[in-house]
Amino acid sequence: MATKIRLQRHGRKSYAFYAIVIADARAPRDGKFIEKIGTYNPNTNPATVDLKFDRALDWVMKGAQPTDTVRNILSREGVYMKKHLLGGVAKGAFGEAEAEAKFEAWKANKQNGLNAVKNKEEEAKKANIKARLDAEKKVNETKAKALAEKKAAEAAKAAEEAAAKAAEEAAAPAEETAAPAEEAKAE
Repeated sequence: MATKIRLQRHGRKSYAFYAIVIADARAPRDGKFIEKIGTYNPNTNPATVDLKFDRALDWVMKGAQPTDTVRNILSREGVYMKKHLLGGVAKGAFGEAEAEAKFEAWKANKQNGLNAVKNKEEEAKKANIKARLDAEKKVNETKAKALAEKKAAEAAKAAEEAAAKAAEEAAAPAEETAAPAEEAKAE
């Protein structure tokens, strides 16, 4: 019986996640399977993989053929690296302890790379937020400046109107006092 390691689709429309399963090559994609060895969620950044590493390695060593996507997932998780190292142990190139040490070093290097990517993304988010905040501050400063100019213009206009009104009022009493004097002269 030819076995495949494939993805089995779950989830809703436009938000799929997958189960990584061992199935007969003739079985339909979402049909009967032999064993579920993990899950794959491409909706997160980076994609989340929950894998039973030992079972996946066991099936790969037995000759189960993965699909292209599953091969990439298994490779990224280190299943094929471990298979390669176990092949070296079987040929006598190095011991099992040395193979385990190499695998742990590879895993640590991989984890450091992932952490670096995550840190870079977080810094980019922070820089983006800071840039947006600075841009918003500039816009607010421009608006505040325009508002201050408008208020200053209104205040100047009000002062001019008050001065004109005061001049008018000062001129009006002088005219009123001058008018009775003229009337008195006329009589």
